[in-house]
Amino acid sequence: MATTDFIAAIELSSSKISGIAGKKNSDGSIQVLAYAREDASSFIHKGVIYNIDKTAQALTSITNKLESQLNNSIAKVYVGIGGQSLRTVKNAVSRTLEEEGIISQELVDSICDENLEVPLADMSVLDVAPQEYKIDNNLQADPVGVAGQHITGQFLNIVARASLKKNLEHSFEQAKVEIADLLIAPIALANAVLTENEMRSGCALVDFGADTTTISVYKNNILRYLSVLPLGGNTITRDITSLQMEEQDAEKLKLQYGNALYEEEEESETPAVCTTDDGRAIELTTLNNIIEARAEEILANVWNQLQLSGYEDKLFSGVVFTGGGANLKNIEEAFRKQSKIEKIKTMRFVHNTIHGFSDVLAKDGMQNTLLGLLAAGNENCCLQEVKPAQPAGNPTPKPVDMFGNDEALKEQEAAARAAKAQREKEEKERREKERKEREKKEKEKKKGPSWFEKTFNKLSNEIFSDDDMK
Repeated sequence: MATTDFIAAIELSSSKISGIAGKKNSDGSIQVLAYAREDASSFIHKGVIYNIDKTAQALTSITNKLESQLNNSIAKVYVGIGGQSLRTVKNAVSRTLEEEGIISQELVDSICDENLEVPLADMSVLDVAPQEYKIDNNLQADPVGVAGQHITGQFLNIVARASLKKNLEHSFEQAKVEIADLLIAPIALANAVLTENEMRSGCALVDFGADTTTISVYKNNILRYLSVLPLGGNTITRDITSLQMEEQDAEKLKLQYGNALYEEEEESETPAVCTTDDGRAIELTTLNNIIEARAEEILANVWNQLQLSGYEDKLFSGVVFTGGGANLKNIEEAFRKQSKIEKIKTMRFVHNTIHGFSDVLAKDGMQNTLLGLLAAGNENCCLQEVKPAQPAGNPTPKPVDMFGNDEALKEQEAAARAAKAQREKEEKERREKERKEREKKEKEKKKGPSWFEKTFNKLSNEIFSDDDMK
């Protein structure tokens, strides 16, 4: 059965392109109807598209797979944008009134427009996170209608390299997939993973991705800071390949034996080892020394970003980890040692209840951003085909007279009808006259020879009879 009401979303990350389609239920849960993914490691690096052709091919494949599962066509999709160059930049715009008055909407709009005119070298503003306005010495979330003489608009511009958005749009254009809306991926993720209480009291969300780690800081339900580190889970995997193995084997060892705080058992007489696919034995101490060193570097950079945000001592709800890299054993304890923050937890699934495809969507946190994009969508993405509906047995409606009120056209139409009727009358009379003439001739033939013909024949017979000729 075809599905005609759904929301579709696509996430482009460094390791994969994922597509999803589903609907939001009235109780806040999400019903997933279709899911597909394609490997993206060869043409997307650190969230940036480097090969538009291959990206377009992957997008086409994703769309076709989703449409096959939905048994319907997709008209548009919600798309998340992220990447290494994504970050926030603070800006302030001030205005002083000649005398104290009421702050108008026009004044606020002009301040917002001036904020967007701030020059950025090779960067473009993707979105603006709403902040407070300072009116005289008071902070206001909504300044319209407040009395004051001096107003300062505080803005947090979300910026990225201009090529990030351009390459993404070109890829979707080439794949002939319409973008319903371009969403900031870390914000969609935070709205899906963090609770309202966590955002209000102060919380940092750390998303450990494949090639990047994203840090988002919230306070009073407002995004205060956003930064992306060019380090992720694949960085650890590539370090493990120094043990002379392929990345695929290194990833398996990391997932199975990796530990951010590994300690050798003192009672063990022989060192613990793990075995690779080719039969080599590697000591767990050697493996985890590599993992621990890189994990320590990543976590140190995360803590440094929290300090740069200025909110490291205002995070009353602590820090929330998510993403595939957050599955590394003891990563929470390792960060406690780095930051001295005690309140740390890992979210491997969004706070909404997921129905459908839960085996691949809610087990390791790798699809939380995709689910966040789906939850952020609010428009039906199904391709609606408009067809004239004609119920069976109902007569076809008569065409509408578009010129019914035009008197000149009415007169022309009446004259044409009268001329047509006159021609039909004359034709009918002509045919009737011809019919009568034919009938008259046929009757005369049936009567036989006339009196004149009979007399003439009789006289002829008498004159030219055989007796007279003798």
